[in-house]
Amino acid sequence: MGLLQQFFRNVFDEAEAFKPQASCFEQATPQELSRHFEKHTYDDFHLTNAVRPAIDLKVKPQQGYRHDVYVDEETGTRVPVIIASASSEVLFPLFMDLVRRLGETVDVVLETSHNHDVSGHVDLYREQIDMPVLTSVLSEYEDLLTHDGCTGIAVLNPKIPQEVQFDEHKLLIMYGSPLEAFEHVLESYGVYRLDELHFLTEAEHVHSSTEVFHRQFGMLQADLGLDQHGE
Repeated sequence: MGLLQQFFRNVFDEAEAFKPQASCFEQATPQELSRHFEKHTYDDFHLTNAVRPAIDLKVKPQQGYRHDVYVDEETGTRVPVIIASASSEVLFPLFMDLVRRLGETVDVVLETSHNHDVSGHVDLYREQIDMPVLTSVLSEYEDLLTHDGCTGIAVLNPKIPQEVQFDEHKLLIMYGSPLEAFEHVLESYGVYRLDELHFLTEAEHVHSSTEVFHRQFGMLQADLGLDQHGE
């Protein structure tokens, strides 16, 4: 067991699993790691417990959104995208308001990387769920969806088509066209357009999860009636 793995086991609850993705964490001392993971606020931006930036802070957490384009590798189709980062105190209600813009009936995909014996992620899919039912269930799992670094969710309406994703890094990603309604919601929460904005996914970072969150994920899966599709 390396120094980093031993540190995680000694400092954090044994049920908690941080997944190092970068050499800068391995080079840090236990004291440096402890101070870094105890830091929750950068200026006026509050992190969730799901992810931490690299110690060298090449990307500093910041609230805002930017436009991008998703290109389908098989078809070459280009889909407009908004990517947003929001402080933890507004993150979940913002996600819920964005989701409500998708219509009365939607499809849902839960993404999990809790099972480290499985390569990549596992997707759990359900079609045709009424929006009031979905929002009621999701409200009961706010803590899981906000603070678990192994849980992601996407809500989509294939008839529009549009999608809102709340990924494992706690970024909000909106696909489709038009996107103006999503921009209005973002800005009503103080999340404004910053074309030069960078996200934690564009630099070294670590994810966090717990056994409690793993169990809650199973409960959420059951409550939503989701089927499994492994990648």
